[in-house]
Amino acid sequence: MCIVSPAMRILHFSDLHIGVENYGRTDPNTGLSTRLTDFLEALDELVEYALANSVDLVLLAGDAYKGRDPSQTHQREFARRLRRLSAAGIPAFLLVGNHDLPAASGRAHAVEIFSTLDVPNVYVGASLNNQTVPTPAGPLQILSVPWPSRGAMLARDESRGLTIEQIRQEIERRMTAAIAGRAQALDSDIPAIMAGHVTVNGATVGTERSMMLGNDHVLNVSAVQQPQLEYVALGHIHKHQVLRPPPTDGSAGIGPAVAYSGSLQRVDFSEEADEKGFCIIDIDPAAPQGRRLTDFRFERIAARPFVTVDANVPENEGNPTDFVARAIEQRPVAGSIVRLRLRLSGEQSGRVRDADLRAALSPAHYVASIARDLTDETRRRLDTEPGDLQPLTALRMYLENQGISPERRDILLERAEELLASVESGE
Repeated sequence: MCIVSPAMRILHFSDLHIGVENYGRTDPNTGLSTRLTDFLEALDELVEYALANSVDLVLLAGDAYKGRDPSQTHQREFARRLRRLSAAGIPAFLLVGNHDLPAASGRAHAVEIFSTLDVPNVYVGASLNNQTVPTPAGPLQILSVPWPSRGAMLARDESRGLTIEQIRQEIERRMTAAIAGRAQALDSDIPAIMAGHVTVNGATVGTERSMMLGNDHVLNVSAVQQPQLEYVALGHIHKHQVLRPPPTDGSAGIGPAVAYSGSLQRVDFSEEADEKGFCIIDIDPAAPQGRRLTDFRFERIAARPFVTVDANVPENEGNPTDFVARAIEQRPVAGSIVRLRLRLSGEQSGRVRDADLRAALSPAHYVASIARDLTDETRRRLDTEPGDLQPLTALRMYLENQGISPERRDILLERAEELLASVESGE
């Protein structure tokens, strides 16, 4: 259903990460990873919404791709979606994120090709600066805050003799000062928003830290919540969250709304419970500065589900296979990326029929892992029957025997699970 357009409507999303193919397989019809299809279908859903609901600007708050050097296929598929927006007269603003930046100075960033070719209706935010973007509803100022590279923020001779922590603090100080200075330079007669690919203090960060390259620079909310802005569109953290809600009484409040849109698709099991989608912001350009935001909402999309099935088999259970199969039936595994975690005795583990478990999991889109946590000590030693151990089970036993903390152990097992999925998918 189409929605009547307000004066100006902005669609904010982030962390597209085209190229993430963990937990996928090759589609025989296309030759592409099924996970690539997931990410592109999510982007298609976003584009269809923009076309059907009179969106005036689509803003990507960083990380178009998984890495700095996207394949030609990934670039082609992303450009196809941007072309649909451009042909409809909807401008797109692409902020440079940490995954878009080259490893060495002088090399192009991942989305630089769009500004180099001067693609119509596509704008790139590659430096901390103000840009005015023409939209169907009038001009919009964007204060762009891309991922800060150390070389751009701090000269080599300035960092000489400083510790890593001192360098990080100095970059944060300079970013805060630069943002305030750029905000002061905004024209009060034209609506203004910020697009930032940064970590802001108070944001909930999950194990998507595995996607982050290097140390984060953390800004205070006050650094981005400049009174000249109507909205702060953030990227870099995959979980959708509103750090500062918009005022509900129509007043200027304490500053603009500040929100992470979150990613469009789940990357790993740490995002299993997260809702995925994009933010819609409505602005009235005729209102006074700081009071132009008229509506803010989160639109959910049909992201690929991740489902964990935990089966704790009772000690007196005589048929562990049937018990686990019933546990699988109680979870929404159809079409999902699934991991199965069993807790049972060594004797019960020996009687579990793997073929039956695979059959019960067959409706899943992808089975990430089947891990067994043995409750007795007789099978814990890795030198007993190594040939019978699955890789994740062997790693879990090793970490437990080494006395690794449960928190650290879970993180290591998550990473191992992703590596195994990458190997199986041929990535």
